[in-house]
Formats: sequence, C-alpha cells, structure tokens
Amino acid sequence: MWIGAGRRGAACLLRRINVSLSQTAMLHGRSTATRRNCTANSMLEELEDIGESMSQTNMSSGSSVMSLAKSLACLPDESFASKEKKRPLTRMEHKRHIELRIKKRVKAQYSNGKYHGLMSKVVANADTLHDSYDIIRLNSNVMLTSKKDDICFSSLAEEIASGEFEVQSNAWPIAAKTKCKDCLVLPKLKLRIVQEAIRLVLEVVYRPHFSKISHGCRSGRGQISALNYVSKEIGVRDWWFRLFINKEADQRVLSKLMSEMKDKVEDSELFCFIQSMFDAGVLNLVFGSFPKGHGLPQEGVLSPILTNIYLDNFDRQVFGICMRYEGLGTETGDTKDAPQSSKLRGWIRKQIKESDDTRVDRVNDGAGTRISACRYMDEIFVAVSGSKDVAMKIKDEMVGYLKNTLNLDVEDWMDDVSAITENSRGIQFVGTVVRLTTPASAELKAVHKLKDKVRLFASQKRETWDAMTLRIGKKWLAYGLRRIKESEIKQLGLSTPLLDHISQFRKDGMRTDHWFKSLLKIWMQDVNAKVESSEEVLLSEYIAEVAFPQELRDAFYDFQKQANEYVSSETAAIVELLRRPCSHPNKPSTQGAVTTRLEAPMKFIKTSLHRYGLINLQGFPRHVCMLLLQDDELIISWFAGLVRRWLKWYSKLDNFGDIKLLMVECVRKSCIRTLAAKHRMHEVLVEKKFELEQHGIPSTEDDDDDDDDDDAVMESTSVDDESLMFGISGSGLCLLSLSRVKVPARAFNCFVMGCTVASPSMYTLHVKERQRFPGWRTGFATSIHPSLHGRRIGLCGQHVKDLYLGNISLQNVEFGALS
Repeated sequence: MWIGAGRRGAACLLRRINVSLSQTAMLHGRSTATRRNCTANSMLEELEDIGESMSQTNMSSGSSVMSLAKSLACLPDESFASKEKKRPLTRMEHKRHIELRIKKRVKAQYSNGKYHGLMSKVVANADTLHDSYDIIRLNSNVMLTSKKDDICFSSLAEEIASGEFEVQSNAWPIAAKTKCKDCLVLPKLKLRIVQEAIRLVLEVVYRPHFSKISHGCRSGRGQISALNYVSKEIGVRDWWFRLFINKEADQRVLSKLMSEMKDKVEDSELFCFIQSMFDAGVLNLVFGSFPKGHGLPQEGVLSPILTNIYLDNFDRQVFGICMRYEGLGTETGDTKDAPQSSKLRGWIRKQIKESDDTRVDRVNDGAGTRISACRYMDEIFVAVSGSKDVAMKIKDEMVGYLKNTLNLDVEDWMDDVSAITENSRGIQFVGTVVRLTTPASAELKAVHKLKDKVRLFASQKRETWDAMTLRIGKKWLAYGLRRIKESEIKQLGLSTPLLDHISQFRKDGMRTDHWFKSLLKIWMQDVNAKVESSEEVLLSEYIAEVAFPQELRDAFYDFQKQANEYVSSETAAIVELLRRPCSHPNKPSTQGAVTTRLEAPMKFIKTSLHRYGLINLQGFPRHVCMLLLQDDELIISWFAGLVRRWLKWYSKLDNFGDIKLLMVECVRKSCIRTLAAKHRMHEVLVEKKFELEQHGIPSTEDDDDDDDDDDAVMESTSVDDESLMFGISGSGLCLLSLSRVKVPARAFNCFVMGCTVASPSMYTLHVKERQRFPGWRTGFATSIHPSLHGRRIGLCGQHVKDLYLGNISLQNVEFGALS
C-alpha cells in the first residue's frame, strides 16, 4: 500500500515538475533538447529523494522505486521522439536522403584512386533510377506518395546495362517557327531519369574537388555567395574585367572534357553514353549564349556539372597565375603594407630565381600585384591590384588559355580592363551591378536631407498650382460651351458682337458641340498649342495662367527656379564638407574609405515591367491584359511570385529600398487594377475584398509586416541548397495566357514531369525578353529558345501556381507531351 501511494505521489510530482519546467524553458527561449534534459534530470533527483524517504520508513523496496524513477525519467524523451517522427520531411530533406543513398553506391566503386563501373553498377540500377525519378518529382513539387507514372525501373536498368537503350528515340526534337529554323532537342521522361542519375553520380565524384572561386550548382556556393565573395573577399581593387565565353560544345570540347574526366573515372560505358547524347543533340552543353541557373529549358540537365568539370581547369590556371604574380613578387617596400608576404613566398622566390634567371623580369613586374577571381558557372569576374600593364598581361594569359587549351571562344570586344570609379556605371556580374562608393559624413547627409525636403516642398506647391489652374481651365471650357448654347435661344437676347463674329465660323446644319470643337481647333492653331503633351497642360497654361496677375505668376515661377537651383547646385560649403573628415571625437573618420556596393539593375527592371504590361511608358501601373481570363488566385500568385523573387534575390543588396518602392507603387497597384478590370469593380473595393498582404504583396501601411515577410523569405532561402535547387531558386517569372479549356474529346495530363493529374486548361507560354549572355536578373525569365516561345502547354492548377511562385521552373515541363 505504501509503495502504491509512493508511486502515485511520484507521478503527481512528476507532472507538476514537468509543467513548471516546460513553462520556464519556454519563457527563457531554451531549445527542445535543453528542456528535455532539464526535465529528466530534475525528475530523477526528485524521485531519488522520494526513494530515500521511503527507505527511512523501513521499506525494503527501495530498488524498485529507483527503477521506477529511471523509467519515468525516460518517458519525456520517448514522447518528444514520437513527435519528431510525425513531422513530414521537406523537399530538401528528401533530396539529401536520396543523395546520401546514391553516394554510398558510388563510393563502393572506388578503388586504386579511381571510380570503376559507375554506369553498369550504379546508373543501371533499379534503385538508383527510382531515386532519380523521385528527385524529378521533388523538383516538380509533386508528393512522393501520389500516383506515379507507369515506368518499370527494372526493365529500364536492363536496357541500359545491355546497351539497348536508344537515346534518339527518347528525345523530342522541337523546331522553331522562325526563319532560322533552330531546333532544340529535349529529353523524354525515361532519358531525363537516366540523365538525372548520371548527374547525381558525377556530382558525388567531382564536386568535392572544385576550387573555392567556383560558384553555382554547389552546396553553399550560389548567387549570394558569389556576390558576397566579390564585395567582401575581393573588395576594392585597381582594375576589373570580365571574360565572356561564347561557344556551343563541339567534338573537340567534348573530347577534352572526357579526357579530363578519365583522371578520376574509368568507365567506357559512361563515356559512350555521353557521346551518344551529344550525337543526338540532347546534351545541350553551351558556354555563354544565355544566362545559366535561370531554369531555362535549353540548359541541359548535365550542363551545370559538366561546365564546372570543364572550367575547373581554368580555375587551376588562375591559381597558377596568382602564384606567379603574387608568390614571386618582390618584397620591396614597407612590409607592414604587405600582410600577405611570408617566409614561404620568400623561399619560393629564392628557389625559382636560382633555377631560372629568365623569370627575373616577371618577378619585378609582379611586385605588389594581387589577383582575385570569381566564377559563377560560365561568368568570370577578375580583379587586379597593380598597374594596368600587369592587368592586361593577366587578361591576355587567361584569354589565351581559354582559346588555345580549352578550345573556347572569348568575346574581347564586350569588356576591357577598366577602373571602376565612383562616377562610373559599375560592372555587371551575376545579374547585378558592382560599383564603388564612399560613405558620406553626417554633415553631408544632413545637407542632402535638407535638399530632399526642399525638393518635396517645391513639388507639392507645383502640384497644387497645376490642380488649381486646371480646375479654372475646365470651368472656362464649360462656361464657353454654355454661353454658345444659350446664344441660340433668341428670347434670351444674348447676341453680342463677339458671338456674332464666332457664328461666322458655323456652317449650315452643324451642331453646337461640333461647332464648339471647331472653334477650339482654330484657337489651338492660333496659339500653336499642339506641341503640348496633354489637355491638362493646355487648359492650365494657355487659359488659366494668362488670366492671373503678372505679379502672382512671377512670384511662383521665381520660387520654383530658386528651389531647383538650390537642389542642383554644389556650393563651396558642400565641396568643403566632401573634403572634411569626420569631426565626431568618438567616431573614426570614414571619409575616403571606398567600399564595394552591390545594386539591383533598376533600369532593366523597369524596362521588364513595361514589357510585361505592369506599367506604361510614363511608369504608371496598369492592368495586365493576359491575366484577365485566369482565376483570382492565379492572378494574385503571379504578382506574389514577382515579389518573392525580388525579396529572395535583392534583400541583401544596397538599393533594396528602391525595390520595395516598386513592390508597393507598381506591382501592388497593377495587381489591384488587374483584379478591378476583371470584376469591373472600384479599386478600393478590390483592395478590401482581396487581402494581398496575406499573399506576400506588401502595402505602404504594413512596414513591420514587410520586415517580417523579408525575414521569413530569407529564412527559407537560407535553408535552400543551390546544388539541390539549381535552376529553381533562380528561375524567372513567365507569362501564361489561357489558350483553351479542357475538351472532353481530347483529354491530357499535366505536362510537368512526374505529375499524373488531368490538366483542365491549355496555356500559351510568353517570355517577352531574350537577353544575351550574361543577362540581368529582373525577376522575369531572361530568355527562351525560339522554338518554345508561344508554345502551348497543359498545366494543372497547382503547377500553374507553382510556376508563378517560383516553386518549379520551365525545366520541369515536358514540352513534347502532345507531340
């Protein structure tokens, strides 16, 4: 009885302790693991005290109480573990688990410094092919538990192993409708599965050996890491240049690529299969031509990993050039200004000078030279500290290696060695602008703030003046029409010499309104007012202002002139502020400290907004006509997808404030006007009916919510791994117009690979830009192959939304599904 009472008391005490400790841990923000350990340890101590008190009452079952305490202390761990098991895995976690399984199979084929039999033992494996199919479905945002395609992976593995798998019959040739008749060959689903398996195998083999300057399609190395490397690691240098590669892989490039691959892989079957894909035209390995990593269909599945493998030779060559110029440079001058000098560099210089005296000139030329490079796929960015002659020599060596050794074409005319100054336009890299800037002092910021206030005050007065004069002009127009109509009524007796003169211009049978318009045309010809931009300007300047007192007009325009002169002028006091260091005693001077600034291409973003119909020529938002026939949820998702891409790509850039202004002033208002045009409602009613903030489209009133949305987007993107989400995270927004609804006589499924849901509608694909390499990141699709522009595709409602929101890319669409 005492033992039962002790157990019941221990259970009650355990519950009280567990509740109190959980509340304390939640208040102090502890982690789950810490909360479990604290709960288990405290419960064990309390139950041990209960056991000791029971032993003091001459109870012989103390050991049973201790075993009970230990078993009860383990209960919270089991409960937490059961909760963790119930949490479903994300897309990224599923992909990581699949890659780990394939990695084990690849590592098992390693012997004597090389990988053997990868094609026959890893790729031609039913489990590997099934895993590759699951990766394709995950890329298409399809649940793994949903219905699958009717594919027998065992028979597919046997065909690959026996060499009976035909590449040509598993590809879609799509010809363009233009005069050039370009043809794009895309893989069917079975060939896409095999390509995905080969990609996974090659990444396991080669990805650990890539250099640190290589970014793109690598774990932890993508667009953001490349920009951080340029702005923080490279920093400010004397000279900058880019190398533009433009070459479609030919047989020489492919032979060079496979010879490099043979250093780590010994598998003739794998190389023969790659050769067969090249012969069928489905490999799609292109250097330059179009931006990479944007999810474009013309970028092959194997193109990213093969590009990194091939250009890894260039990365090693860059390190060799750095060693020759930096490691062999003289150590003359103050050693304090050269922190990178070391005894190892001195020893290498000494050894090379003793062995080869012909390099003395190169050693002297490279004194004080520092070289940094960054490569994002086939975009190459190089920065040099030193003389311009040395920078030109370095560029010539790199261009020569790309042309002579790697058999690639380099367009030298597109960019030259240049010095980026604060007044220059900057340099383009990874779709952004890299420029230099100097932080302004507090005094100079105060002057610019005052100028902004003066500019705003002057513009407000101008708007008030224009509104007042326009109102007077409209009243004059209405008064004149009313007087002419009253003159036709004879009993009013309004006949005046002026009206009698005007009546001479009236023809027989002419109505009054037509007569009045004819008079206005004659008057406009007399004052030469046809050159004005709008009717508002005509009524304001030619009718209302001329009737004002001259003193009033002179005072207003004199104020506007003085305000413009003050805003645009650079006085001697402001120039002195530019030269003066920071005067604050507790803050160090930042004047002259030049930093690297990363900016979004605002000019090209606004151009893209106009091309897709979000704004007009004057920059004012308008409705998008091609979206009017789609559902409300899809319309909102289209605009929300553009906002999500901007938040993901530009949230860490220096001019992100301008991007947020475009979100509110252009994207949000265009979305509201599109919904208003569809439902024929007032914009205020549309804004109340559709809560756009819940879809991620910010408003001017929700500044705090915008910050929360930014943090949420950045938290989600920080988890993304570009090696697993390559092409999806950087995919741009395209436009789909409703072509036709589903016809019962011709039913079809969704064109997205791995999706077996019936497609209710057919859409026409529109990509209204065709940017040349390297291209700007504007939030929209940069370019597309001519054979795919205007092509009709069938999509289910979920995948239309996913395509708009950026959860999938155009690479996941099987364009030849109905061919």
